[in-house]
Amino acid sequence: MNQHIRERLRTRGPLLLVPDAVLLPEGVMELYAVVVSAGSFEAVGPTEEVERTHPHLQALRLPGQLLMPGFVDSHHHLTQSFGAALAFGEPSEIFRRVWVPLEGALDEESAYVAAKLAALESLRGGFTTVTDAGTRAAVDTDVVACAARDAGIRCVLGLICDDTGIGADTDSAVVMRRAERHLAAYTDDPLIHPSLAISIPEAATPATLHATHRLATEAKGVVQMHVNEHLAAVERSLLRHGLRPLEHLAGVGALGPHLLAAHTTLLTPREVSLLADTGTAVSYNPVASAWKGNAVAPATTFTERGVRFGIGSDGTRGDGFRLVEAAEFAQRLAYGLTTGDSSCGAGWTWLEHASAGGADAVGLGGHTGSIAAGMAADFLLVDIATPELALSWDLPWELVRRGNRDQINAVFVAGRLRMWHGRPTDWDGPALVRRATALARTAVSRAPVSRAHPTSTTARDKEVRESAAGKAVAEKWVARTSTARNRSTAQ
Repeated sequence: MNQHIRERLRTRGPLLLVPDAVLLPEGVMELYAVVVSAGSFEAVGPTEEVERTHPHLQALRLPGQLLMPGFVDSHHHLTQSFGAALAFGEPSEIFRRVWVPLEGALDEESAYVAAKLAALESLRGGFTTVTDAGTRAAVDTDVVACAARDAGIRCVLGLICDDTGIGADTDSAVVMRRAERHLAAYTDDPLIHPSLAISIPEAATPATLHATHRLATEAKGVVQMHVNEHLAAVERSLLRHGLRPLEHLAGVGALGPHLLAAHTTLLTPREVSLLADTGTAVSYNPVASAWKGNAVAPATTFTERGVRFGIGSDGTRGDGFRLVEAAEFAQRLAYGLTTGDSSCGAGWTWLEHASAGGADAVGLGGHTGSIAAGMAADFLLVDIATPELALSWDLPWELVRRGNRDQINAVFVAGRLRMWHGRPTDWDGPALVRRATALARTAVSRAPVSRAHPTSTTARDKEVRESAAGKAVAEKWVARTSTARNRSTAQ
């Protein structure tokens, strides 16, 4: 798409867009058009009908483009972007050894830049909504809100409400007053949607679990919580409560539509039933399972049992197409191959749960996640005339298996063009990356991060040094042996 189209797309007034295809809840529709006005979809329907009912608008035709919903990231940690690569090759529960120390080393500027950097990566990858599970940095949560707002991404913003454990504020009354202020602070904000967060079930007393449940329900928001993610966490819960984490939450009445349970990689059949019966939502995070050694959440079973779920990156990488591919691929490896399931949900399952299903899981159902009249105009323009997608027989499958971030030409959030060919349209992305590079070095150098393994570069250097040293020792041994042999021969 050329610069003329770009300037037309930047128009703040109503837009009548006519792409080659539109991805609707009911399928891929050709000869369809949309009208974007005041941040929402005013009309979606057959092109002739939309043009006839909006004669005052000049249609902008977008050949070779698919208009589809933006991806919804149902689990992220925006202020962890400076240390994403520190998690590579590490065993589970890295939050104790990497994330808590790293976020503790952030000041207000570095927390803002880290969050905005994560938002930039997400927008480049086609995410129009990110769900932040709360920062542990010693800064006001509004710092993260400002970063998301300035970047131009929609954000479900969590406030951590832990009242027990290391570093927690044990005064529950103070914690709840802070939670109430947070939920009230963004009432009229078009991009920031407040939520509450509890790090893990054991980080909150039953009273606080109940109180956050009540507050979130009244505010029509969610409580985010890491649940049944690691074997160590399951074992701690069994030793402390005699119950697994999800069972413990059920026992204290903390499950329900207000709860967004992140990961849930280690579930018994009974626990799947608890999720389905209570309407509890889940964030399925397949890349995090691979990177951190967790099990893989049974997402195809979630689909069959009616468990509400979205798909989250957990801050691993902000790339929507790679995330949906990982979602399907992880199910195939973990479950499909052992049962002969060659479909594993097919393309539609993963696209739906990365958009409308994700929006529902994070408390934004009916607001974003699909292309429909009255919904927020959060969408992508994707080039489907590429070698990967042009010969199309089953576009949903092809988007999951062959879609790429570089095929995303435009990203819209709340009706505004935010990204054009991978670059922000109204702020300096490269300048942010340069600033983040400098701040990250300082933050990581002063953070007491503890890793089980050296970085791959360090390990490789050590291997090379040891190999060179070993070779040198061997050469000296050969030389000594040869000298001794020569002397013996001469005698």
